Amino acid sequence: MRLTIIFLLAAYVLSQFYRVFLAVLTPVLSADLGMTAEQLALALGLWFAAFAGMQIPVGNALDRYGPRWTTALLLGLGGAGGAAAFALAQTPGHVYLAMGLLGFGCSPVLMAGYYVVAHAFRPQMFSILAAALLGGGSLGNILGAAPMAAAVEAWGWRAAMWALAGLTVVIAAGLWAFARDPVRAPAPASAAKGSVLDVLRNPGFLLILPIAFTGQAAAAGIRGAWAGLWADQVHGANSLLIGHVTLAMSLAMVVGTFAYGPADRVLGSHKRVVLWGNICLCLALAALVAWPGLSLMWGAVALAAIGAFGSSYPVIMAHGRAYFAPHMVGRGMTVLNLMSIGGVAVAQFGSAPLFRAVSAGGDTLFTYRMLFLFFLLPVVVSLIFYLFSADKPVAEG
Repeated sequence: MRLTIIFLLAAYVLSQFYRVFLAVLTPVLSADLGMTAEQLALALGLWFAAFAGMQIPVGNALDRYGPRWTTALLLGLGGAGGAAAFALAQTPGHVYLAMGLLGFGCSPVLMAGYYVVAHAFRPQMFSILAAALLGGGSLGNILGAAPMAAAVEAWGWRAAMWALAGLTVVIAAGLWAFARDPVRAPAPASAAKGSVLDVLRNPGFLLILPIAFTGQAAAAGIRGAWAGLWADQVHGANSLLIGHVTLAMSLAMVVGTFAYGPADRVLGSHKRVVLWGNICLCLALAALVAWPGLSLMWGAVALAAIGAFGSSYPVIMAHGRAYFAPHMVGRGMTVLNLMSIGGVAVAQFGSAPLFRAVSAGGDTLFTYRMLFLFFLLPVVVSLIFYLFSADKPVAEG
């Protein structure tokens, strides 16, 4: 299984890269294709929408065909095809198509890794290993910041995208050739075959869905589209400086992910970790709501805090994992992932028209105050629901 994990990790690095690299392309896509801030946010939203729309089919495919076939095929067709389409783009519509294809291609990668972890390791290790996979793959966040900006400066954005298309083909081929599916425990004879509806019939599990929907939206959405624009429009930052700001946020997301992983083992509770982490996320967002004109340095610190505390995803997954029977792991985890990625997509689609409407007044600081408030309020509401969820002991999940 070593090569399986290695290639799935490499694929997840690409997946993380493809969801954030637009931030550093803001100036060049605006200059070359005439893309506006709203169009860039819409393009990123299409990535998340395509990704989210594939989660239920991906869950069924993982349980039926296994992670090797599912990931290699979708990543090869959608990931490499989307990168190539991006390199050839001549209009904003072409970028929309490319981002949709990239979301389609990346859709099975993380769940395939979690599927392997769930079937090959003890349940008590799930949150730690899930966080390790998520944190290691977050190298893509880092590569999508300053390194991507440097590559664009040196070679141009089209050449960089062609190189990424080739790399995606290599990783997909490696998955097909070297990855192996884990041995799966058969469903008990008395158990129903299981469907998405069976996953949703558990009322305790339903109380986790709101925090899954909002928990990643702020960090992923702001890092992917708005952090670069904030640095550009509030402070006049160029591509390289935007790259440094987004790199700081990316590094914080990596640190936060690794910190969240063992935290539930230390505290003996998934719920307490998620609850307090997201309260800190709300405080960081509230700081930018109150002071959207913070200096570039302190603004970057606040963005980094959003990235770190907004990385509770692996513990949310571990909390939900406690509700799944072994033969339902693929479908159960992809329901949670659908909510998580769907939340990011909805936030992106909602934030774009909000930004357009509010920015029409010409007050840049007020525009970003409303934007950060837009990301803050849903987290507050979801925490109210989460307070009533059952705190499954870590030893059980």
